[in-house]
Amino acid sequence: MFKDKNIVYTSGTFDMFHYNHLRMINYSRSLADILIVGVSTDELVSSYKAPPIIPFNERLQIIEALKTPDIVIPQHTLDHTEIVKKLNIDAFVVGDDWYGKYDYLKELGVQVFYFPYGTGVSSSSLRKTIHDSYQNNLQQEQSAKPVSVKSEKKYKPEDL
Repeated sequence: MFKDKNIVYTSGTFDMFHYNHLRMINYSRSLADILIVGVSTDELVSSYKAPPIIPFNERLQIIEALKTPDIVIPQHTLDHTEIVKKLNIDAFVVGDDWYGKYDYLKELGVQVFYFPYGTGVSSSSLRKTIHDSYQNNLQQEQSAKPVSVKSEKKYKPEDL
């Protein structure tokens, strides 16, 4: 049925969906007759870095809403051996921040492409920018408030 079709798999957390996510998915699409996109579960992401800000079900729905993928599936593990075998994957695309991590798939006959994310936007950089901005605003707010409020009129306990 899929004899002459090139099946490409790409995966990611896709937290705080941004331009580089879109670029990688579009690049994957350009290689594929059938594009399968895996979205990492919250549990998987939490096993190797801070939990995602956007919950899994919402991230999955965002990717499903794109016109680019043919199939969107949950990704439960960083080991893609089983998924490659089950779905007859021909190529795998992942961000170059994972460079070398998936070379083992080449032994299974899968072409591995490390998409050049570059120095642009990433979920980690967005998270840091939001955090730093919040901290700066909080410090400004705190420095603008008086340390203590002194009443001009002194009340005695019996006046109350």
